[in-house]
This record gives sequence, C-alpha cells and structure tokens, in this order.
Amino acid sequence: MTRCTAPGCAGTVEDGYCVVCGMAATASPGPVPAPGGSGGTGPGSCAQPGCTGTIEDGYCDVCGMPPAQAETPGRAPSPAPERTARDAGPPGRCGQSGCAGTIVDGYCDVCGMPPSSGSASSSGSGPSSSSGTGSFGTGSFGTGSFGTGSARTGSTRTGSSRSSGRRGMLGAGLVEVPRIPYRDPSSAVLSDPRVPENRRFCSSCGEPVGRSREGRPGRAEGFCPKCRTRFSFTPKLSPGELVGGQYEVLGCIAHGGLGWIYLAKDRNVNDRWVVLKGLLDTGDADARAAAAAERAFLAEVEHPNIVKIYNFVQHGDAEYIVMEYVGGDSLRDILLRRRREGGADALPVGQAIAYGLEVLQAFGYLHAQGLVYCDFKPDNVIQSEEQLRLIDLGGVRRLDDQDGAIYGTVGYQAPEIADVGPSIGSDLYTVGRALAVLSFSFKGYTGAYADSLPPRAEVPVLARFESYDRLLRRATHRDPARRFRDAAEMAEQLTGVLREVLAIEDGMPRPAPSGLFGPERSVPGTDLARLTGGPEVLPAVTPAEAAAALPVPLVDGGDPAAGFLAGLTALEPARLAAAVANATERTPEVRLTLARVRIELAAYGEARALLDEAEEDRPDDWRIAWYRALATLAEGRVDEAAPLFDGLYDLLPGEAAPKLALAYCRERSAPGEAARLYETVWRTDPGHIGAAFGLARVHLAAGDRATAMAVLDSVPEISIRYVSARVAAVATAVRGRPPAELTAAGLAAAGDRLEGLGLEGERLEWLTVEILEAALGWVRLGTARGGHPQGGLLLGTPLTETGLRRRLERTYRSLARRTAAREERRWLIDCANAVRPRTLL
Repeated sequence: MTRCTAPGCAGTVEDGYCVVCGMAATASPGPVPAPGGSGGTGPGSCAQPGCTGTIEDGYCDVCGMPPAQAETPGRAPSPAPERTARDAGPPGRCGQSGCAGTIVDGYCDVCGMPPSSGSASSSGSGPSSSSGTGSFGTGSFGTGSFGTGSARTGSTRTGSSRSSGRRGMLGAGLVEVPRIPYRDPSSAVLSDPRVPENRRFCSSCGEPVGRSREGRPGRAEGFCPKCRTRFSFTPKLSPGELVGGQYEVLGCIAHGGLGWIYLAKDRNVNDRWVVLKGLLDTGDADARAAAAAERAFLAEVEHPNIVKIYNFVQHGDAEYIVMEYVGGDSLRDILLRRRREGGADALPVGQAIAYGLEVLQAFGYLHAQGLVYCDFKPDNVIQSEEQLRLIDLGGVRRLDDQDGAIYGTVGYQAPEIADVGPSIGSDLYTVGRALAVLSFSFKGYTGAYADSLPPRAEVPVLARFESYDRLLRRATHRDPARRFRDAAEMAEQLTGVLREVLAIEDGMPRPAPSGLFGPERSVPGTDLARLTGGPEVLPAVTPAEAAAALPVPLVDGGDPAAGFLAGLTALEPARLAAAVANATERTPEVRLTLARVRIELAAYGEARALLDEAEEDRPDDWRIAWYRALATLAEGRVDEAAPLFDGLYDLLPGEAAPKLALAYCRERSAPGEAARLYETVWRTDPGHIGAAFGLARVHLAAGDRATAMAVLDSVPEISIRYVSARVAAVATAVRGRPPAELTAAGLAAAGDRLEGLGLEGERLEWLTVEILEAALGWVRLGTARGGHPQGGLLLGTPLTETGLRRRLERTYRSLARRTAAREERRWLIDCANAVRPRTLL
C-alpha cells in the first residue's frame, strides 16, 4: 500500500492520488514522514520567512503555518504561486505593501499582519485562517463560540493585541465598537458535548424530552412520550471521522436548533478549518425540509454579512452543510460577558445600534432575493474583529412559500407568524426585539412582555433616548402595517437615532443631510435689533411662521415631473403656484407641491382638496400626513396639530423635522417636553438654528436667561445666523429685565458682545440704546438706594448717570435723522429730550 507523503496526512494513494487530501503521489511505499520533519532550517523548525517557531502537531507554534512541502527526488518542483506585493521583502521584513515593519513573534510590529506564505491561497491556510466573509454560530444551546473570519483582510491572528487599523464599518463609522479577537479553532471544541436536560425539547410538539426521573439521568436518545417522534441529542460524528472523503472531524463546538455543529479540517484545501452542520433528527420531516431549504437558499446567498457556504456532502444517511470556520463571539456571548465582567445589564445603546445596522444590511439583501430569515436573535449573529456575520440560515424561506415549517424563538418571533406566516415586517420585528434585549435589562421579554415593550418610564435607557424608544415601538408594533416597510427604511431611521444617541451622550454633534427632508427654510423670531415694546424678550413666532420655516419633504426623483419641480424651488409662493398649476401633467409630486404652496398662501381648503386627491394615488405616502399637519399648524390650530406631528415622530424617529414641529406645538402646553425636543435636534445638528432659538424661547419663558444666552452663544461662527444669535444674546441680557436683576459685570458683558459683532448703522444704534437704557435704570436704582459704586466704561461711555444720558441723547437723535417716518422721528426726538441731562439753562 502506498501512503501519502503530504505533511500531516494519513491517507493512502489510489489511482495516483491521495484519497484524503487529493494530492498526487510523490513517494514510494513506506512510512509517512513525521510532521515538521521537512522544510525547516533544522529538525522541527518552521520554514516561514522570519519565523523562529517549531513544528508541533503539524503546525508552527508561533505563526500557525503548516510545514513547507518537501520536494521528492526525481520529481519536478511544483510551480510557485504568483508572487504579489504582500509576498515581497527580505526574510524578517513585513510583506505588506508600503509597510516597513519587521516580523516579531509571528506578526508585523507595525501593521500587525502575519508573514505571507508562498503556498497560501486566497482563502487562507493553516488552522487559524478563514477563507470567506461569513460565519456560523453557536445555536441556542452551545457553550462554544465561533464567528466571523477575517480572511478578507489577510489576517490569520488568533487573539493578538496588535492592531492593523480599523477594517470594519460597524456603526456607520459613527461609533467605535470593541473588537472581538479571532478565536483559535481548537479552543472551540467541546470536551464533553452534551445538551443540558433543561434544553431538550421534542422537535415536533415542543414537549420536554430526555429529562431525569426518579434519580435516573435523562436519555439522550429516545421517543417523545407525547407524539412518539424520535429524538437524539448525541453527536453523530466522532473525532477523526472523515466526512465526504475530505473533511476530518475534530469535535463538536455547539448545538443548535437543527443539531450538532462540528469543527473539521478540509484535507483537500490546505487543511483549512471548516464547520459541518447536520440535522437535529433525521427522522423528523420538518427538520429534513428545513435542512433542504437551507441548502437551496444558501447556494444563492453571497453577502459579506452572511456566512459563506463551501459545500454540501452526504455521509451515511445524513447530509451536512460545509461552511467556513470563523472565529469570534455571538452577540449573546458579548452581552453575557459584559454582564459578568462589567457588571452592566446591557450593551451601550450605540454599540447595540451598530450591530442592528449591520444586521439590517444582511436582511435587506435577503429580502431583495425574495427570502426571509424568520429566526433572528442575538445568538445568530457573530462579531469577529470589526465585522459582523449573520449565521444559522436554517429557518430561511421564500416569501411566497406559505406552507413550509416555521422556525422562531419565543420573545423574538412576531405575534402574527402563526396566522399569516413570515414576512419582511416579521423579520424587522425580530431585529427590534433583539435591539431591546441588547440595549437594556429586558426582564420578561419571553413572558409578560413577549409581544410588547415595557413602559418607557420604567426603562432608563428608553426614558433618556426618546427617539430610540419610538423606533423600537414602531419596529415591534403588534400591527404589521405600522412597522417599517423594509430594512433600508428602518436602517435610515436607526442611523438618525444613532446620531442623536451619541450626541446626547458626549455632547458632540453628528450632523448629516436627511434623506427625506430638505434643510430648514427660515428662522423666524430673529429680528431683534429694535425694541419690541412688549413683554417678550425674543419676538414671538406665529404658527404660520413656524409652519413656513419647517423643512420641506423631498420630491420623489422617480416622478415624471421631478426635474420640472426642481427648477422652480427658488420662486415665491404665488409665482410657484402659477407655474405648477400650468404643469402639463398632474403627477403626485405636482399635487403635493401645489398643496404645500396653497398652505403657504393660506388657501387651506384648496390644500386639503389637493391632498385628498393625492391620497387616492398614494394612500401610504407619509408626506400627505405631513402636509395635513402643516396646514393645521399654519391655520393656528396648534393643539390639533400637536398629535398629528407626534404621530409623524413615531413614524420617522430619526428625522429632525417632526421633532421641530412638535416642539413648537408644545412650547406653551408642555415647555419641558418642547425644550427636550429642541435640545435633541440642536445637539445632533447645529445646522437647525431654529432649534436653538426655540430652545432659547423656552428657557426665557421659564425665566432662565443664563441658559438661553448659553444656547444662543453656541450657534457656530460659520452659521449664516451667527450674528442674529449674538444679537439675540445681547437682547436677552438686558431686554425687559428689571434693574434690580442687572449687574455691572452683566452690562459690561452685553456691551462687549455688541462691540464684537462689528455692526454698523441703525442696527447698531438700536441695540446701543437698549443696553444704555438698561444701564441707566440700574444706575438710578443704585443711586436711589445709596448703593453700588459707579465707574468704568460701557460701550466707551462712563457708567454714570450723566454719561449714559448724554450718550443716549446723541444716539436717539442719530436714529431720528435716519428715519423717514414722521411719527417715528417725533417719538425719537421726544425720547432724546426726555433722557438728556438736566442743565441750568
């Protein structure tokens, strides 16, 4: 018998090729060379450039690579693989393009990458390589963890602390998610693979099986006492067993809903690590159907966030799916470890949302292929390094298949599944439930709250992040029609919520253009250069002004009139109405534009008629509800508009526009709520200047001038409203303020603010009058009380009664010369005469 001479292979040569590894015969009959006996600089030495390791058990104990294949006398050497940039460089130097590092302990001390191997394929080699971008998971009952490989980045690291830079896009680049190091495959094998008795259930009727009785341990195999369906929880494959003539089993690594999951080596492809998954019970018809479905669907799936499938093999009477091994942790493992080590009940909200966004990308792909995942939960997604992989596609089915078996998990599965079957909405429901479980201590999610969320007031995370609470409630609404329509829509809103959450947590803005709304159109209440003569410190904003200032929903680019409408955006409402009314085709976008213009022209009846007409064509278009709410607000029916905008906030929790509208409606009825909404928008995106002025108005109404001024001061200098905000801060410091509340320091600060603005002409003089009048009142009060000392300068004027009166007289007379209105000129001259210092003449 001819033995194969490939390192570490125990196969025999038949018909010129090894039956195990598939290599061509290269030696005469005889014993197989010991692993590590070839290719090194000495017996047992690793032959990899720059590596000082030793071959043990067939692999280097430093870099993890197998020994180089020995050349056989009389045989031409195998063609060398094509040399690439990453293979270049002298021994001991890193082969990565552009890197000047040195290989130390098997890894580059600069970029953290391992040394390149001339024999490695693009799919990786050695025990810690992985060739794809997918993953396979622990299942519900497993104690091991395995996850996403990192072959796309060339990494074969097994937990090295060296960093090669950010390689994933978890959290849309907004949040830094802790990396999960690649896990050594050998550490994932279970020493005693057993399914705990409390996790043994009949696959047919769900009744407990295999339980202990009268002191006797439960049976791992047998028949369900209720429905007589056969069950088996014992592994079907043993270590060393060869499956499909190619995959050598090392042992069990987890147990899932469809049976044991095994780690194996692919002897035909450079001993790469793979995962084998078979049936839970080969006698169960539904389990067979699910396994067959998994095979059919996985053959079509190709996405970086979904496990990669290599092969399907038959072994005995069972069929196995062959997947890449990917080292990492499931989200459930990450959550449990945080509870053990960090003492926290949940993950940070930003981290949980980052995971949700990655899952939604995978779901969006599956849904586009006409598939639904059905059984999503934190157990079924793996993080490795900075990449996420969706695993365990055993429950996947086609959207049009309403007769197949349905797999789900209590606490995550949508309530309508049993009646109407799975759908895109039910998939998104599972994502919402998983986000809830990951982000707060969700007690009772499989019991009292199995199909609902706890009250917001009882969950600190939800109470703090209102938009996140609203997103979860929409995603997990009992009515499927009230949920998100697709994964892209949910991801868009979830990204907006993530920006809000991060901005609230650290105070750093995360602005981004909306995909649904344009920018704010105006900022009412900023004309502050003149005395109001009324009780308000900042000018009041009318409902019509507030409605006209709100962002406008974007036009659907697929509408035939979209280009035509885009060219009319700069027109005044009346001219825009005339132009749109003459459009040759009354498309849905034309109707909506006409409705918006009619609202601006106060023709509310005509606007509602147009919206009724548009609703016949597009009953599910949220913009119709937006314009109805806008018309109600513009009419002045603020209390009626508030619940309409509140409903739009539920619908679009990641958008700023509904929050701005609702905040305005709540300024008087619920100022605390209005302040919270304005602040959320302002913290997230300083481009919404209307939120800053609204927040300042709320604080002023509560008598908190200092906070109002701080808000106005936070308007960035690059903003077109910077000067208006600073002017508002000046007015806030003195306008309508009793002299007893003023101080010399406060007056001086107001004067310094004004001088720093660089204003000229009438605008400067009106604000100067306002500060000087306030200062004069403060000085006179002090004089009457025999109080505070006088002195110093204010706007270049001595802070004395005589000095202030003289400056005020000159300023009033200058304003009188500037105005063309006779009555106003007379009033200004009267003011000058009234304020001038008394003289003896």
